[in-house]
Amino acid sequence: MLAGYARVDALVSEDVDLFAMGSHQHLLALNHIVLCGEAAAPDPEYARHRLTTEERFYEEREGGIGDLVEWYARRAHASPWWRAAGVYIRILSAPQLFIEGNHRTGALIISYLLLRAGLPPFVLTPATAAAYFGPSTLIRNTRRNGIGRLFRLPGLTRRFASFLAAHADPVYLLPER
Repeated sequence: MLAGYARVDALVSEDVDLFAMGSHQHLLALNHIVLCGEAAAPDPEYARHRLTTEERFYEEREGGIGDLVEWYARRAHASPWWRAAGVYIRILSAPQLFIEGNHRTGALIISYLLLRAGLPPFVLTPATAAAYFGPSTLIRNTRRNGIGRLFRLPGLTRRFASFLAAHADPVYLLPER
């Protein structure tokens, strides 16, 4: 996760828009980092997993990157807390964006979105773990394109956005350079 947070910091510093066409590979890279670490050269042991994850990421109609980018673009007016919560919910709800590592990658993407908005990143601590994993389990068991989309997801998004805002801690911001 530390390598993931370092990558998030670099992406924000370089003003990379993860949701812009041509930048989606950075989302895949974050997922790879949380699962395999950040090796200088891709490990052939993980090649099949990377390929399978990439195929799902780009080709899944209901839960792939296209769905996530479209959702994000339609909410340009929303608060950073709400957008971060909504993106996390889109990553974690069924079908999930990645084959594995959705919780960890989602937490990094939350941090990325908050940092781009000038807000503190989300950092999972022992004090926030229960409040983070409780809703995450409920989110994971909700289909984003079923009836839950209408009844369950808006409330989960609102509650999760409030959770993120309540646990924002500026101590996790790097000093201005």
